Amino acid sequence: MMQNRNNNSLSQGIDWLIVWLYAILVCIGILCIFMVEYRPGIDVFQSFIGGKTNYSKQLIFEGVCIVAATFILLADSKLFTALANLMYAFGILLMLSTFVLGKNINGSKSWIPLGGGFNLQPAEMCKMFAALALAKYLAMQETDFRNLKSQLIAGAIALGPAVLSILQNETGLALVYFSFFIVMYREGLPPALLIIGFSFGVLVVATLLLEPNVLAVILTVIAAITIYALKKQIKRQKGILYMIVIIWTVCVGIQRFAVPYIFNNVFQCYQSTRIYSMVGKEYDCSNNKSAIKRINDKEKAAKKPDDYNVRQSKIAIGSGGLYGKGFLKGTQTRGKYVPEQHTDFIFTSLGEAFGLAGCLAFLALYLFLLFRIIRMAERQRSTFSRVYAYSVACIMFFHISVNVCMTIGLFPIIGIPLPLISYGGSSLLSFTMLLFVLLRLDADRQMVLR
Repeated sequence: MMQNRNNNSLSQGIDWLIVWLYAILVCIGILCIFMVEYRPGIDVFQSFIGGKTNYSKQLIFEGVCIVAATFILLADSKLFTALANLMYAFGILLMLSTFVLGKNINGSKSWIPLGGGFNLQPAEMCKMFAALALAKYLAMQETDFRNLKSQLIAGAIALGPAVLSILQNETGLALVYFSFFIVMYREGLPPALLIIGFSFGVLVVATLLLEPNVLAVILTVIAAITIYALKKQIKRQKGILYMIVIIWTVCVGIQRFAVPYIFNNVFQCYQSTRIYSMVGKEYDCSNNKSAIKRINDKEKAAKKPDDYNVRQSKIAIGSGGLYGKGFLKGTQTRGKYVPEQHTDFIFTSLGEAFGLAGCLAFLALYLFLLFRIIRMAERQRSTFSRVYAYSVACIMFFHISVNVCMTIGLFPIIGIPLPLISYGGSSLLSFTMLLFVLLRLDADRQMVLR
């Protein structure tokens, strides 16, 4: 469905600053992949057009993305509102198809083979479909987001793909979908729900850092102080006391039983180890059910430590110093000491080659892009466009912050790419579509879309 307007120019109303930021980041990504794969003596031009290296494949992926972006910019904005629910259903169907057609890569059956060495990851694409579906639902006139029913429906739209991602063993991508709750907060979700979620995270971290008895005493003291501070209100309404006691019981139950059970029986040994290493603690794998089952594995002794990735990542970034070793002069990344250095740990190549100064300049580009998207969101007249714009900002912010923190040991390794930088066709295409659909909607921001 193409636009039938007097001025049908491709550049009409497009925020070209976003386009330039997108192009710069993609170029940086290709150069980073080139840095970790370059070997002296190769024909650089031939290697780029040969389609056999990861950086040449990324260049091909970008060519596909340019075609997709052009079609998006030429499309009518109403097309995205009309097909939002259908696209969401298609995305869910694609994710379900991985259980039948899926290819197992690194322990995750979330890829659909396309032939020629190329694979599609529906969970990446479904982020845009979920953003459109959520925007469509919240923009409906009959949606009253103050009602619990509306909040539950919106939560189901956001978490549906997350559940399927978990079943595909893609925990990292599943967590990305929780960023939609920030969007819902902007649209009226009660702050209490976010506070509860944040408090749960703090309680889990405290459980890892403190001895069980010490934390239980701290929780008891906090409950006692709260009861004392609210003693006048409690005299008038006994329900407050019951609520405090229930919250205390739940918190103690979580730290004494729920968290240890999850780490010892639900998580794999390497997952628990990575999370513990994030807070500077060592996890005893002898308590882990999955580790006990593999105790007689002959390859266990030769296996690398579970926190090997992040150790090597820290070494590579730290070796860059203030200004870095220079382009193509990194020894850690080019020596392939860092696993997955062209995908999840691509940030290490920047840190080693250009140092702290280069990393700060690079992150400044991301920050500028995010602020530009938020500014774009606030100038929309349509609820649909505003919700979608905030969804894009939240998805990108989650990916950037988690990936960078992951490489420097401030977040457990969950395997999510750095937007527009990490190698991968599905990731590059999904972020391209996310941004260019936003550009198309923003170009028609004077329209009220539903």
